[in-house]
Formats: sequence, structure tokens, C-alpha cells
Amino acid sequence: MKRTLRQAVLIVCLLGGVSLAGQEAPYFVTYDHHLEEPGNLEISVANTGGLARADQRTYFAPYLEFEYGTKAWWTSEVYLEWQSTLGDSTIFTGWRLENRFRPLKREHRINPVLYLEYENINEASRIQKEIVGNASEIGVRNSELQQGAAHELEGKLILSSNTHSWNIAENFMVEKNLSENEGFEFGYSVGISRPLATLASASNCRFCRENFVAGVEVYGGLGSSLGFGLHNTAHYVAPVISWQVSDNTALHFSPSIGVTHDSDPLLIRFSYTYELRDFGKKVAGLFGR
Repeated sequence: MKRTLRQAVLIVCLLGGVSLAGQEAPYFVTYDHHLEEPGNLEISVANTGGLARADQRTYFAPYLEFEYGTKAWWTSEVYLEWQSTLGDSTIFTGWRLENRFRPLKREHRINPVLYLEYENINEASRIQKEIVGNASEIGVRNSELQQGAAHELEGKLILSSNTHSWNIAENFMVEKNLSENEGFEFGYSVGISRPLATLASASNCRFCRENFVAGVEVYGGLGSSLGFGLHNTAHYVAPVISWQVSDNTALHFSPSIGVTHDSDPLLIRFSYTYELRDFGKKVAGLFGR
């Protein structure tokens, strides 16, 4: 399995050498350097569904995401998340506050972004917006997992490049559980994507190729400061595709294939996104500012 993982990462990196220009990438785990436009509010309804192994249960983890362009160099997001396990229960699993900062204004060959997130969740969280540390146990009942509160800080170094029609992004993650003495947990993700067409068609259509962006991302855990490496970690190879349905709505879909014994065999991810443009100005106008 480790050989399969190394081969998958190598394929993504080689493709990256070939080379999205100005379009939002379709990734679910990997971040690129594009931030939300200042004053715009993007609302997403998403779900991560996990097809569990034979001795475990399938689960669904829906979440709401509110992304706001605070400044041209600063985007903030709030997540509200739930989890439902077949034959068990449905519970609220917590919330997250995320901030991304882009230190360089202009486009560069490699564009760095700094990421900081606070998580107030419990052990039943399954949205898997990141995979860090060692694989978690998912055979425990929700009533027990819900008792395990976790206050966590997560940081990421995001590196992203646009070359011709391609976007290549690499993320390195560090997470610290402030509620437990687990050391620092590490993870990674790598993504590459491009639009199916780079030239707009003469007609205005929703199904034109330029409205679709496709790619692949590879992500997984790298153990912790107590035991760094690939032992007992989950890793996934995930084709990704997004469809720009209209000027302010988009659909994203990804089947993530587990490539190690400690991974779920399959994660099904999808999201619907709606963007409210100039939201900040409209709210300020209501208060006479």
C-alpha cells in the first residue's frame, strides 16, 4: 500500500510539472492561493460520506460553510458540522473558525498562503476537511464519541502555482489538540486541476466545457511528533470536478479512494456553493455606513 501511495503522489507531481488561471479549483481538502473577493460571502452546503470497512458502519457528515472576503489578503470561514451513522444516531459535532492570509499581493511563480484554524469539535467529527496524524477509530458509537470534546489549533503552509491552464497546489498541515497530550499531528495534500476548455464559447451555455474544472488530489496523515511516518495512517487519491452552474452557483464532486488499510475504502464528497456578491457593502448600507 505504501508503494501505491508513493506512486500516486509521484503521478500528481509529474503532472504538475506540465503546468487554472484565475478560476477556483475544485478541491475538497487541498487549498490553493485564491481567496474570496473582498465583501463577498460564499455559502456552501456539503457532505462527506464514508463507506466503511466490513466490520464498521457507513456514515454521512454534512456541514455548512460560510466564507467571507474580509480583505483582499484575508479570507475568513466558519464551519458548522454534523454526523450521522447508519444504525446509530445523528449528532452535532461542532464548529470551526478558519482564516487564510496571503502575504504577497501580486501573482508569483509560487504563491504562499498562511492558514490558521480553531476547532471546537468532538471525537465524532467526520467531515475530514483534513487528514492528519494516525487513522481514527470509527467503530465507536456516537454517544461515546460525543463525550470526547476537542479544542484544536491547525496551521497550514499553502503553496500554489498557476501555469498556463493548470493549478498546482501543495499543503503541509500541523495540528495540535489542546485538550489532550497527543503531540503535534502532521498531514499533507497535493492537488492539480485545470478547466476542460480555456477559451469561452460563442454562445452562453451552462454545459460548455469551460464551465467545468477537473483534477485530482492526494492527501493523508503523516503521524505525529510522537511517531512521525506512514504507519497506521489514512491516505486517499481523489478525482475532483466542479461545475460553474451560473455566475454565482457551483457544484463540486469527488470520490476519494482509500489506498491504505487504515483508510475508508471510499469517501463520497459533494458540495453546492452560492455566492452573495458585495454582501459586506449591502449590510453596511442597511446601517447607513
